[in-house]
Amino acid sequence: MTTPTNPTPTKDDPAMAQRIDVKDLNIYYGDFLAVEGVTMTIEPRSVTAFIGPSGCGKSTFLRTLNRMHEVIPGASVHGSVEMEGVDLYGADVDPVAVRRQIGMVFQRPNPFPTMSIEENVLAGVRLVNRKISKSDAADLVEASLTSANLWNEVKDRLHKPGAGLSGGQQQRLCIARAIAVKPQVLLMDEPCSALDPISTLAIEDLVTELKKDYTIVIVTHNMQQAARVSDRTAFFNIAGTGRPGKLIEMDDTGTIFSTPKEKATEDYISGRFG
Repeated sequence: MTTPTNPTPTKDDPAMAQRIDVKDLNIYYGDFLAVEGVTMTIEPRSVTAFIGPSGCGKSTFLRTLNRMHEVIPGASVHGSVEMEGVDLYGADVDPVAVRRQIGMVFQRPNPFPTMSIEENVLAGVRLVNRKISKSDAADLVEASLTSANLWNEVKDRLHKPGAGLSGGQQQRLCIARAIAVKPQVLLMDEPCSALDPISTLAIEDLVTELKKDYTIVIVTHNMQQAARVSDRTAFFNIAGTGRPGKLIEMDDTGTIFSTPKEKATEDYISGRFG
């Protein structure tokens, strides 16, 4: 088994967006089974939304896709997560390499408070010890901020603190930071939950743009948002406190929201619970 350390793809490289196949994945916190038996395929160059009530394991499952789950003491997974045939949990696979290829944007914007806008964008690149010239760094900052639909708003204040931006701008800065390291997949854990409606719309428009180049997975509690931005939707549910979360149904988003196969999915989408 080889580590997922392919040459860094260019933006037009067809290999940039990658397919993920999950097979019979069980997720544990110590001895507690938190999520049980998930099998799904996440298609490249598309947006997949995870929906479901609080505590059903959506975000826990999301974090297993780039091995962030295992940074929690006692956490483990059984099953397989493969990206283009490479088992991301293989014994000889470097989790840091996995996280370079599968980036994550968190629920609340988290720019590094002591860094400028420019330094925030370059933080991930420098963390992985990639040597970069001053001119290449400037080009990468512009390209990343442009891809995040932020360049025109900040190009005259790149040396100002990133923490001085508005909430919506900070979240787009975090997206720019994530894509600067040239990932193949972007995971987004409720990226709009702390934002106002205008900033939320800007992020949703950005997600639609980014799926041309990336595989995107988004966790959201907003049914309308899932319907607007995603191509496929997975509904997770939980039978009760102390029980594991499970994937109930996954299909094209239009099908999930119009003619779901499972009654629990219909009940959740129609607001009967959750």
